[in-house]
Amino acid sequence: MKSALTRMICRFLAIALMALPFQGVQAGMIGTDQVNSAVSVQADRSAVLNYLSRSQTVNELQSLGLDLQTAKDRVAAMTDDEVSTLAGQISAAPAGADAGAVILLAVIVFAIWYFAFRR
Repeated sequence: MKSALTRMICRFLAIALMALPFQGVQAGMIGTDQVNSAVSVQADRSAVLNYLSRSQTVNELQSLGLDLQTAKDRVAAMTDDEVSTLAGQISAAPAGADAGAVILLAVIVFAIWYFAFRR
């Protein structure tokens, strides 16, 4: 009885191994450049969309006859290289608000220096 049960289990396992497909799974390493590029593209796309959400940008787009949703749709349709280029141009654009902070910092440093070493 034991040998008949063993033969039946062996035959079942042999048929199951032949009938069931084997899936060849292959794992591979991905490079850091692939991970960094995906993260940087997402950050660039977020920077462009944040820039579009500013009130000055919305007013300028409306004066040109373009609504905000159309502009966001166009950004979504851009390629990764175009978004990276646009985000670089946005971050490199001069901003007038930074000059006031630099001047204020220079005045504070001068005032501290003047009153500290005036003796």
